[in-house]
Amino acid sequence: MNFDTRFITRMNIAPTLPVKFPLIWLLSLWLCLSLSIPAAAGARVDQLGRRVSVPDDPARVISMAPSITEIIYALQEENRLKGATLYSDYPAAAKKLPRIGFYVRLDIERILALNPDLCIATRDGNPKAIVDRLSSLNIPVYVVNPHDLDSILDTILKIGSILNADHKAKILVGDLGRRIQRVKNRAAQSVYRPRVFFQIGISPIVSAGTGTFIHQLIDAAGGTNLAAGSYAYPRFSKEQVLALVPDVIIITSMARQAVFEQVRDEWRRWPDIPAVRDERIYLVDSDLFDRPSPRLVSGLELLIRLIHPELTDQTQ
Repeated sequence: MNFDTRFITRMNIAPTLPVKFPLIWLLSLWLCLSLSIPAAAGARVDQLGRRVSVPDDPARVISMAPSITEIIYALQEENRLKGATLYSDYPAAAKKLPRIGFYVRLDIERILALNPDLCIATRDGNPKAIVDRLSSLNIPVYVVNPHDLDSILDTILKIGSILNADHKAKILVGDLGRRIQRVKNRAAQSVYRPRVFFQIGISPIVSAGTGTFIHQLIDAAGGTNLAAGSYAYPRFSKEQVLALVPDVIIITSMARQAVFEQVRDEWRRWPDIPAVRDERIYLVDSDLFDRPSPRLVSGLELLIRLIHPELTDQTQ
């Protein structure tokens, strides 16, 4: 998932636009531009099976999720980016891009004002109604659907292809694939699979279950996810977590540092559980674990160091 859900900010349109009926004005402007500046395009099938007429060389691309922004930067095609969602904050240069709103609450007026020739959306988060509306205005919207490590690599290849960056995409995917396999190989050398409780919510306590990126990463790094089960994001009471007897507790940094310190201190009140006794309570950057971008592999590498410190030297 793209967890830029911390705040929802409605962005005002540029002051140069007419005060009255800005959306109608923008729709008219877009219609004129689309009729007067035709672009060569080819049919592509996106990851939802939709046929999309994508320009042969898109020069004005809108990223509709932070993970997509990260992929485009990783492909070194950031010169094409003309807009991105709030919390598209990696790498640092992405913070300077014009904002199109929150990725679950996109601002069509701002998107139109940026005159895109291609929008790249994600199934996980972007409202279908927005995608359909943009498509109805003859703005190509290519939708990706990364849901596990393999599909993330495929997403990189697909975005590389539509941005004429096939070679760079193949190099990137090859490197990421080797790093993933290296971690799996090291994890396989240990028969011990520590019991991991991965906390992504504080009040209530929420973890990541089966079917999530976090679950897959814990498994690939040689751990046992204590939240595995029929729910993607199950809730727990403190007593339930203690009964699970975790060897490792990992807490994401979506909360402020001071809040994390408080949560960690609360867990330390229970010295009988292995994670507390062995001082194995860790804070990690949530963006490494919930954004389906190349950095997810960095999250995997971090996990094996936390779960299997005895294998750390071998994973460098």
